[in-house]
Amino acid sequence: MNGGFERKQVMEIIVVNSSDEVIAEISGEKELNLVFEHEYGKGDRIIVKGCSGYLWIMLDEALGKSMVYMKDTFTYYVPYGEKKCNLSPKAFTGRLHFIHVREAYEFEINAYQNLAVNVNDQHENLASFPHASANVETRGESVFAARNAIDGITANCLHGLWPFASWGINRDPEAVFHLDFGRKVRIDRMIIYLRADFPHDSWWEKITAVFSDGSKMGIPMEKTSVGQEIVFGKKEITWLELRELKKAMDESPFPALAQIEVYGYNIQS
Repeated sequence: MNGGFERKQVMEIIVVNSSDEVIAEISGEKELNLVFEHEYGKGDRIIVKGCSGYLWIMLDEALGKSMVYMKDTFTYYVPYGEKKCNLSPKAFTGRLHFIHVREAYEFEINAYQNLAVNVNDQHENLASFPHASANVETRGESVFAARNAIDGITANCLHGLWPFASWGINRDPEAVFHLDFGRKVRIDRMIIYLRADFPHDSWWEKITAVFSDGSKMGIPMEKTSVGQEIVFGKKEITWLELRELKKAMDESPFPALAQIEVYGYNIQS
């Protein structure tokens, strides 16, 4: 078996506009490279279909690529206007574009790695994992969306526009961050980057991590811009949550999460 796939699959990349007209497309097995000329507009979508399992996906060279677990057809809504504020200003601009999709190799799937990175995550995503969501995001703005915490960017000394996007909780003490892996994984380590635009920002003195296996863990935090490592006994889970966010008793009302990394192994059945 190669790349977590039990059979040969015909993969497709299709780019369509708001009228469902096909702008560009390609199909094939194992690896696809789609190069095309088009000025992206509002309502354009990139569709990756015909595959399941572990894939490397790059939808724009400015975003980079990440290995994800695919369950179904993945539709990516090309960001437009305010929805682009949490992405590099180079992303999805100009007329020349390059999209890359490749089946992952076994050695990539089986490696000890950060399982919590998906540079192409969106609110609408239900097919490509990991996927981040939350019960609140500050003012519904893209620069405070949950997906920012798994985009692989650890810059945290400011707040707002890329590369300083974060998960903002809109001052809600009941805020919950949910990270869905889409399959069972075995983890033993997290690294958490709090947003550290002090003194504008506050910070959490304690976070509670809740896991799909029914366990939970209190995590003491410090006021720092450095990633804070938490090592624990191996857990086999499909999702985790960060909740019970205890804010420090300072003047700022704005704690936020810049990035979460979750390390471990994929579990292949």
